[in-house]
Amino acid sequence: MLFIGFSICGQVMAQGSIGTLIDKVKTMRDSIVVKGIDPRYIEVPDKPWQIILRANVNQTIVSMQTQGTMAGHDYSAKPYLKTTPSKHLGLWVGYRGLGMGYSMNVGGDKGRKLTFGCTGGAYGVNVHFHSFENSNPDFNLNSNLLTEENKEAWNDVHLTDPIRVRTVFADAYYMFNGKHFSYSAAYKQRVIQKRSAGSLMAGVMYNYTRIDYASNSNGDLVYLMEGLGKVKLWQGSAGVGYTYNWVPARGLLVNVLAMPMLTFVNKLKAYGYATNVPELMEDPIFFDPNTTDEEWDEWFYSNVRINHMADQTFNSGLSIGFDARLSVTYNIGDVFFSAHGQFNNIRYRHNNSTGYLNDWFINTSVGFRL
Repeated sequence: MLFIGFSICGQVMAQGSIGTLIDKVKTMRDSIVVKGIDPRYIEVPDKPWQIILRANVNQTIVSMQTQGTMAGHDYSAKPYLKTTPSKHLGLWVGYRGLGMGYSMNVGGDKGRKLTFGCTGGAYGVNVHFHSFENSNPDFNLNSNLLTEENKEAWNDVHLTDPIRVRTVFADAYYMFNGKHFSYSAAYKQRVIQKRSAGSLMAGVMYNYTRIDYASNSNGDLVYLMEGLGKVKLWQGSAGVGYTYNWVPARGLLVNVLAMPMLTFVNKLKAYGYATNVPELMEDPIFFDPNTTDEEWDEWFYSNVRINHMADQTFNSGLSIGFDARLSVTYNIGDVFFSAHGQFNNIRYRHNNSTGYLNDWFINTSVGFRL
């Protein structure tokens, strides 16, 4: 499909006609929509354009756990980079299932989402970009160095420099029963499923996650994480599963999708940093009970430094995962309402540090065909 698209673009640009390019792309999409489908099961609306208003609730949790020794005392740290369930409002514009959407947060942590999608009679491709910042992560620290009062203080940390997380999630599916079953009817509303049908499916998924808190002002956090200040994760998976569109009443569609996945790419790149925290701990001010919190903070954060030392890439090998989705759609004339949810889990390991990233979202939308 991409080859056909590039070939069309090349021919049209040679003729110098952007209008012709648009007409050719629209004609191609129109033919893809109806090709190979059974009209008794799948209805293709006459109006090709879709304008969808979306409301999204999502939450991202990055958990890291490490153990080590500080000033001769054992400690364990388990910081959570946990967002408040964030609320986004956005818009999706599409033509026959080919389109893009953009959402901005209206509540919760700072973040934004950008989505691209393309669905045909037997396939679906989606790419999601999500970024957010967190200045007030939940942080649990157990150490012989800390009193119960200090432990409570660690649970209300406000970082001067926020922790930044970026994720890219892409998936692609092929439906073996594209004649009777439509993935798009459940998740893009490009067509309408008229009768219940299911399909065996094959799919691939890709995830990239970048977690970065490497700054001088986060030198204590970097030290507690044994020098780990930034991580990048790559995961690629493939699997075979089953999905079913249930049509209990005219216009109403419920979809269930389940697919075990084999993760064949599972890499982590760890960025190591050295800090001068051990040297600062030798200063009398560090454990001086007469120093106020304000004085200690001003002294410590004006002196703490980190230095990038080395990078190392780890390959965790093969693992088994699972992809599950659920959606409900209701069509009435040229208007449709939809809700669907998804949950992703990613795990990593680095020396004495382990962690995971959980990312879930629920989309609700109202759309119009034009």
